[in-house]
Amino acid sequence: MEEKKVAKAAVKRAGMTVKAKKKSAIARAIIKKGTGKVKVNHMNINSCLSGYVKELVLEPVRLAGDALNEYDIEISVSGSGFMSQAIAIRSCIAKALVKAKGKKLKDIFVAYDRTLLVDDTRRVESKKPLGRKARKRRQKSKR
Repeated sequence: MEEKKVAKAAVKRAGMTVKAKKKSAIARAIIKKGTGKVKVNHMNINSCLSGYVKELVLEPVRLAGDALNEYDIEISVSGSGFMSQAIAIRSCIAKALVKAKGKKLKDIFVAYDRTLLVDDTRRVESKKPLGRKARKRRQKSKR
């Protein structure tokens, strides 16, 4: 009985972890009680992203409304390019909020865009012999 209490206290202190992937970009988030801060690689999300990429990443925050004000989210992301990283961050924020808040937010996110909660499993197809890319072949001449 005492072990369960100790484990629950550790989870409250450390927070809950979430992972999201896109291509080879992996984003890992820790969500804990706080004041609504979102940090990516130890930087404020507003200072590390700009333009439409920032708008894309902040979609789950806008959809959640005031639900984010109770939690702090720290995200570490690595691998692939900036757009795949942005999509992984976006998915990670949404998954973290759903894990903290529950079914109501999940229904909102799924109705808006299913990719917020479901990782994209597509990967780059490997190159084959006798071609320059995965499917491209050299042109054949008939004469």
